[in-house]
Amino acid sequence: MAPTARNDITTRAYFDAATAAPLHPVARQALSAALDDGWADPGRLYTEARRAAQLLDAAREAIAECLNTRPDEVAFCASGSHAAQLAIDGVRDARTAVGALAVHSAIEHSSVLRAAHRGPSRQVAVDRFGHVDMDALAAAVAEPAVAVAAVQSANHEVGTRQPIAAVAAACHAAHVPLYVDAAQTVPWEPLPAGWSLASASAVKWGGPAGVGVLAVRKGTRWARPWPIDRTDPWTVPLPLVVAAAAALRSVRVDAATESARLSGLVARIRAEVAATVPDVEVVGDPVDRVPHIVTFSCLYADGEALLHALDRNGFAVSSGSACTASTLQPSHVLAAMGVLTHGNIRVSLHPGVRDDDVTRFLAVLPKVVADLRAEAGVADL
Repeated sequence: MAPTARNDITTRAYFDAATAAPLHPVARQALSAALDDGWADPGRLYTEARRAAQLLDAAREAIAECLNTRPDEVAFCASGSHAAQLAIDGVRDARTAVGALAVHSAIEHSSVLRAAHRGPSRQVAVDRFGHVDMDALAAAVAEPAVAVAAVQSANHEVGTRQPIAAVAAACHAAHVPLYVDAAQTVPWEPLPAGWSLASASAVKWGGPAGVGVLAVRKGTRWARPWPIDRTDPWTVPLPLVVAAAAALRSVRVDAATESARLSGLVARIRAEVAATVPDVEVVGDPVDRVPHIVTFSCLYADGEALLHALDRNGFAVSSGSACTASTLQPSHVLAAMGVLTHGNIRVSLHPGVRDDDVTRFLAVLPKVVADLRAEAGVADL
């Protein structure tokens, strides 16, 4: 895979791929081509529209192949957050005779939590690594009036994978559909088995912003929120969908190689941060995790100040709650895990990251943390 473009490559390193990966070169090329042929309404019957419909069908088939599902189970929407809302609202609307309770893990993405909390909901705890409590989950989905269970394939802040096979088995036994937010795993692998609904976001794999993917397994009771004669909700820009599909297909070609490389870099970060930065807690499962995310918390160092200091040194990282950083509130994910929430930094790598970017980061980090602690008057740890 060709390295992804980034600004000022000699001094800057972008380490926030879990939020949005840089636009993949293949996506840029596909977008340019689709702007010429994909501007018409694919629902019409004239020549330009039929050409656009062919592009839409091809994009849907490419996405479905990468997800290991059927093309007619795939729909496009405005974002991964939008897909989460459609998934949960649609199941609730379709299963009103059963109930409206949404069971979810305590560390779901904020968009999933917002959708779940639009009606009655039940939260299931996680352990210090971020794994959902399977006994509690099985008991929760077995209760009456459960419309849907929501458990992500891997956590967006700490990278911990969830035991989706076991979750799916518990949901199947209780006759409850399982919604999986697969945003952090889709760039690397097909959807895990056992899902009824699943979602992803193109920005996570180097596609353009404005494209979310919602997959609904055949046989799942789900209320379609758009007219039956339209394939997608509202109007999704077709050129963006084409670019998203091209990027995912390209990323998957080298997924195994890049997964191994980035996993090695993450393991290096985990080990060296723990060894070189005093009073630091590296969080998340050290083994059963996605390859590109590592999170650590530094005692006596403000997370926002760390973010700005690292940015001045050429590193773009996340701090605080990865999905609600603008609120400046402690991460609900870290709080639910019972780990340190203060001075939190998330590093998430994309295929364009070079090994020497990580080397420079590990060289800079200890001094940045030490300087911030000295400014706060807690240098002698």
